[in-house]
Amino acid sequence: MEQQAYNQLISFIWNIANDCLVGIYNKGDYRKIILPMIVIRRFDAVLEPTKKAVLKMKKTLDAQGIIDQDDALKTIAKEQFVNSSPFTLKDLKSRTNQQQLKNDFILYLDGFSRNVQEVIDKFKFRNEIDTLSETDILGMIVGKFVDPRINLSSRPVYQDNGKTIKLPALDNHSMGTAFEELLRKFNEENNVTEAGEHFTPRDIVELMAELAITPLADKIANTTYRIYDGACGTGGILTVAEERMKSIADECGKKVSIYLYGQELQPETYAIARSDMMIKGEGKQAERIAYGSTISNDAFARETFDFMISNPPFGTPWRKDLEAWGYKDKKEITDSRFVFSWNGDSEYSIIPNIGDPQMLFLANNINKMKTGTPLGSRIVEVHNGSSLFTGSAGQGESNLRRYIIENDWLEAIVALPENIFYNTGIGTYLWIVTNKKSKERKGKIQLIDATSLKSTIRKNMGEKNCEITPQIAAQILEIHQAFDQADPEYSRVFENREFGYWEVPILRPLKYNYSTSEDRLALLSAESKLTSTKGITVEMVQGALRTIDQTVVYKSTVDFRKLAIEALQRIDAYKVLKYAQRNGVVNAVMNSLSEKDETADSVLDKDGNTIPDKSLSDKEVVPFIYMGGVKAFFEVEIQPYIPDAWVDKDNIKIGYEISFTKYFFKPAQLREVDDIMADIEQIERDTDGMLAGIITEVR
Repeated sequence: MEQQAYNQLISFIWNIANDCLVGIYNKGDYRKIILPMIVIRRFDAVLEPTKKAVLKMKKTLDAQGIIDQDDALKTIAKEQFVNSSPFTLKDLKSRTNQQQLKNDFILYLDGFSRNVQEVIDKFKFRNEIDTLSETDILGMIVGKFVDPRINLSSRPVYQDNGKTIKLPALDNHSMGTAFEELLRKFNEENNVTEAGEHFTPRDIVELMAELAITPLADKIANTTYRIYDGACGTGGILTVAEERMKSIADECGKKVSIYLYGQELQPETYAIARSDMMIKGEGKQAERIAYGSTISNDAFARETFDFMISNPPFGTPWRKDLEAWGYKDKKEITDSRFVFSWNGDSEYSIIPNIGDPQMLFLANNINKMKTGTPLGSRIVEVHNGSSLFTGSAGQGESNLRRYIIENDWLEAIVALPENIFYNTGIGTYLWIVTNKKSKERKGKIQLIDATSLKSTIRKNMGEKNCEITPQIAAQILEIHQAFDQADPEYSRVFENREFGYWEVPILRPLKYNYSTSEDRLALLSAESKLTSTKGITVEMVQGALRTIDQTVVYKSTVDFRKLAIEALQRIDAYKVLKYAQRNGVVNAVMNSLSEKDETADSVLDKDGNTIPDKSLSDKEVVPFIYMGGVKAFFEVEIQPYIPDAWVDKDNIKIGYEISFTKYFFKPAQLREVDDIMADIEQIERDTDGMLAGIITEVR
């Protein structure tokens, strides 16, 4: 659908809402009426040409006493759905009696086949019929939606000559775009920001389809391909990907069968996706659009797919999924998509922070990659910047990046322009993941900075103020295809190890000095171990310890402990204590009489090992590309400055992060000093005499 026709359609529908619903519904609730009516009218318009034939067949089936009539009537309707009621929406617009209209409208809705009933139920539209009838606007709404000036059908309306298109068809993706724009308009006055959460602009969808499918154009075979979207929204990504797959196959002279699979959590968008699949005549495809959460209720467990293209939600908590599993903490999750054995770890977790689910969707897709086919699987998925770097070494986000990169599945990441989506101006990225990299890409990752590749649109759509035109999309695809020969202004290629690092704990020894000065002895009164040990008093212990030279500051823990034990042995009540009690008293003494001292000897444990000072421990990030690794880093960067430090080798962790800024940062060009001075001189000339004038006025 061309932009002008699309704009006219949106304006017309918006005016329906304003004309009919104002004063009865809040703008945020317009969706309860407008969205289901769009879908119902789409079904209705498609079924109009065969309505008489369907009613004729129904009469025959009724006479034969056949109850389950859906399949037979669908055949007559030549669609994957049917309406067996005596009415079309156009029939209902002439009703003047509101009660009769209400009854007939309900009968009309009930006449739809079971698959359409599920769609209508997801909108909860029947809950609104009483309100529409009681306020006398049901007939007005019906009349507006059958207005001959708009076409909500998936098929064009022709002029009387049957050749010239009067009104263009509303295709699947245009339907999704309209849905998105209407949501934005309904919500903008209520400060609701869900519009755009689940929908991807067509220019981005087409770019994603290109990056997913076109690089394999010469490898497409006469076979079946499965395309999956685990956050399918209105189904636009699936539809565009299918169209691109078919066009490439046609160009290559191949015959392919394409099966679409999707899952959607939001009931309204699910209903639109399901309905549009049926309207396209793809009944089986519609059955492969599942309702529910991909994360906690995977409808396609153990299935694999050739292409997985998705724009999952990001920045929204997924606690409801945790609750759906019946867990209170994400550590309880055992789903094999997110927790599995790998690289020697019996439980390798790639579960991200509870506040952002996007990497769970990426992990879900990776779990569904094919391994036994020549092409394997390709994933193209939208993410925000947090997927590049959030999560420190050993945490879920970093672990997922590590899992992908160390398996050599990350082919490329494309940085998109800001303000390219409807509801957010933040930077977004396309992750391209495949388990069948081409030979030249093995062991390498391509970063593409496409943030400057954009075209300004005439009128903003929410936050969206720019687009990727077909020409720009072709340029991005060309950069991707050129790989290490691409323009370095837009593309850089790195070995996988470039993005890995060791998180190295650096420890320093615990060092104490000890003294029996009166100030420190006074601290013994706060030691609960002394006050709670039977037969022992603080005064007894203080008196015994005064036998140790109070003028000396002892710097050896071992030496002072011996002196303390010898002093305590002078207390008869101490000598009869059990070993554990005596040890407790000694530890209480050592704790009270100690003070941190960098010049003191290191404190050792019972096995003679140096005890680290937790307050001085630190972590260093050592890149994999650091020459000589952790050992060299420590010897060069740490040891010369902190001679007593050491590496906690048992707790070194591996992490991965990706920084576009690091590789594509372009510093602002500083102005020449002469230019700055010229500006200052000009300001001085412009303001010459101003101060004198102010002073004169004050006087």
